[in-house]
Amino acid sequence: MQGLTTSIRAAAIAVTMGAVTVPATAASAPPPGATACSGCHGLRDNASSVLPGIYGRDPQEIVTAMAAFHDGTRPATVMNRIAKGFSEDEIRAIAAWLATQK
Repeated sequence: MQGLTTSIRAAAIAVTMGAVTVPATAASAPPPGATACSGCHGLRDNASSVLPGIYGRDPQEIVTAMAAFHDGTRPATVMNRIAKGFSEDEIRAIAAWLATQK
């Protein structure tokens, strides 16, 4: 668990330095875990969604949020537990894929 915490913190640092990139293949098949996000989040912002839409979001925004959920600096009811289930690489892959979705 210590290694995962370090990885998430490293991801947050990398994000602030602009290290999250959207690979050219990100628009293809979603990475593991990415499609589950839409179960609670609307795919796009709209009045009928309780939580913010996540398609087309900046990948750095998603990685930063997930790092904060993981380390407990961002309050959550469920996302803190969900974030702890993903590695840094998985979070970056999901964020990159979500960013390419319109």
